[in-house]
Amino acid sequence: MMPIDAQASHAPAALAASKSSTSPFAGRWTYRSYVKDPALVGDDANRALALIFAEAVFTFEIPTSSTLKGTIEWTGGGLDLQETIQPTGEGGAPVLEIVGTGRPATSTAGWEYDYHARLAYQWPAGVDQAPALVGTVMRAKAHDGGEAGYVASFIAVRQP
Repeated sequence: MMPIDAQASHAPAALAASKSSTSPFAGRWTYRSYVKDPALVGDDANRALALIFAEAVFTFEIPTSSTLKGTIEWTGGGLDLQETIQPTGEGGAPVLEIVGTGRPATSTAGWEYDYHARLAYQWPAGVDQAPALVGTVMRAKAHDGGEAGYVASFIAVRQP
């Protein structure tokens, strides 16, 4: 995946969820996934930036309380997303289980990624918290020299 221009999005307008939605997942989220390297980076900004596996924008629509449709978009590509919201994951919090598939006749044709996420904890006394999703992503099908089974962690922060 490639970095996305913060202003660019190719998501259809129909997928842009309204602010009145009652689902905590509906809407646009800035997504960043990270290479699974436990080494400290210290003050080395370039080493820290090298840990970003992908940067993109999730756009989620929640047609029912248990289903999700949407996209993940980055400069030069994107995937279509669909799957389920499990009402009670570990600890009773809802869990997103998403499959992202490439689009026919594009550079992502044949790609498949699996995402597993939940809402990050909201501190009762926290100040200026933004809703965030935390989870992992797995390359489900090999493509462009990358092997299937590769896993990265991700954080997605809700856009205003």
